[in-house]
Amino acid sequence: MEFRPKRRDLLVAVGFFALGMLIYHLRLHLIIGGTERPTTLGEHLAILALACAGAAFRRSAPAFALVVVAAAAAVDLTRGLSLPVIMVFVDALFVVTLEGPRRLHRALVGVVATATLGLTLTVAVLLDWRESLYAGFQVFSLFGVPVWWATNIRQHRDSAVQVARIAELDRRAAVDAERNRMARDLHDVIAGHLSAIAIQSEAVLSMPADSQTVRTVLRSVRENSVRSLEEMRTMIDVLRADDPVDEPVAVRLADSGRLVDSARAGGLDVDFEMDRVDGLPVAVDVAAYRILQEALTNALKHGASATVRVERQLRRLVVTVRNTARESAEGSGTGLVSMAERAHAVRGTFSAGRDGDQWLVRAVLPL
Repeated sequence: MEFRPKRRDLLVAVGFFALGMLIYHLRLHLIIGGTERPTTLGEHLAILALACAGAAFRRSAPAFALVVVAAAAAVDLTRGLSLPVIMVFVDALFVVTLEGPRRLHRALVGVVATATLGLTLTVAVLLDWRESLYAGFQVFSLFGVPVWWATNIRQHRDSAVQVARIAELDRRAAVDAERNRMARDLHDVIAGHLSAIAIQSEAVLSMPADSQTVRTVLRSVRENSVRSLEEMRTMIDVLRADDPVDEPVAVRLADSGRLVDSARAGGLDVDFEMDRVDGLPVAVDVAAYRILQEALTNALKHGASATVRVERQLRRLVVTVRNTARESAEGSGTGLVSMAERAHAVRGTFSAGRDGDQWLVRAVLPL
């Protein structure tokens, strides 16, 4: 803690002292009758100066400030409580309760509550219960109200801080979710097309230069390259858009014939059947396309043949890809995670694993 008065508090203390001088000069200061010996103006100003000196530290050293101001108020009480000192004390009590440490805040609440209740009961026992109510009301008005008011403000401020923290956590969660979605989309776009290009290019290198199959494979390589660039441009347009877009809509399950043709051009023997898929919900349409794309890419990497079935049932769409799989086939698992996330994003189910000597991928997407 830096034991140095802050500029604002120093200006407030000077302002209180100037206002107190004016009140003393106009003789409007007395709240409670003084002693038999009248207090001189110099004594009043000296007590007020002590209180203002403590008030200058009300934020930088709240406990010290409260002790000094309370001591000045106690001295002033012995000579007749005056308005300027009470003003400084109430202000210091309010600011220390609002800005001080939590331990000091709790102590002040307890002290003020105990003092108010204690004085009320004491006056009720020693004097009269009517006077006790009046005394308790006076003490609460002077000391309880600033503490109660500062406590309410402090609670609202702490609540606002908590709300801001929760909002920041929500923002970070949304950013993380968006990053995961972007990573998933990039994997689907890049991995699917470029894996096909790599496999098809490798196949071309092993064929005679004048083979008709070479032209077919090169045509498929070009189509995959162009398609990949188109989808990348679509994703970039989505990221640049001012309004949020859930999913690029450049791909549809109706275009899955291109995926099958690309896989066949890479050497995969594909048996493909698909029901009518027009009018599907956009999210389900895109999810099914991406799942089929990733499943065919994996089949092209690890197998020689595949069977693809896309069935449109009453309330769901079922995508099944079954392909031969080598025993030594290994991968990073990113594709499986991406397919599962796609299915779960539309509240569907996904499963993938060995089925005998084959690999089975099955996604059930609700309509």
